[in-house]
Amino acid sequence: MIEEIFQRLPSPFTGEELFDHLTDSVFFIKNTRGEYLVVNETLVQRSGVRGKQDVLGRTADQLHDAPLGQRYVEQDRQVIETGRPLLSQLELHLYPSGVVGWCMTTKLPMKDRNGNVIGLVGISQDLKLPDYETEEYGHVAEALKYAEDNLSQPPSVEQLASIAMMSRYQLDRRMRQIFGISTGQWLMKARIDTAQNLLIGTDMSIASIGLEAGYADQSAFTRQFRRATGLTPREYRAVRKRT
Repeated sequence: MIEEIFQRLPSPFTGEELFDHLTDSVFFIKNTRGEYLVVNETLVQRSGVRGKQDVLGRTADQLHDAPLGQRYVEQDRQVIETGRPLLSQLELHLYPSGVVGWCMTTKLPMKDRNGNVIGLVGISQDLKLPDYETEEYGHVAEALKYAEDNLSQPPSVEQLASIAMMSRYQLDRRMRQIFGISTGQWLMKARIDTAQNLLIGTDMSIASIGLEAGYADQSAFTRQFRRATGLTPREYRAVRKRT
């Protein structure tokens, strides 16, 4: 039985050594205060610190300058207070080291024998880059090109499925094979990518950038952007211009 193996180990098994070898994933275990108890080397490197000793015992908002860390603190608090997991959330991460990239984040509550939440365990895995030479990508290339050319008036998933001559289910399955995300998530990512490039590369107004990314309502643009990045468009522009 697995319990017998764990009982014979000299220290609790956390998976830390295993996750130290995964350079495309950030792994951590936290207590109910949101303090890091276990982290992998990838988190250390992307946080721009010297070693794990500079991370352990700290909360995300102590490790990341404001306002970046607050987003992770809010996520932690929601998982710990509700006992409900955060599953496969597509996020754009900005690390103090300067690394910026999309990832899929999952956080699970850790519970004791009585069902009380005593911490959480989480992983953020980098979004995989597609192989544009594969047959799978060729089947959806025309639909994705259409979407990229029309982001100011973004097409629906149904429209893209029609262009690809697939059902919505078939297109979603193909997109997950290629990108690791659904068609809807890919559309959101494409719109946020357009917005972030304009935020750091131009002096356009927030409202104008929202329109370019397909948001007629500036408040809707701000809500979606904040959900993806943890920052408002204005905050994101300020943070990226400092790095």
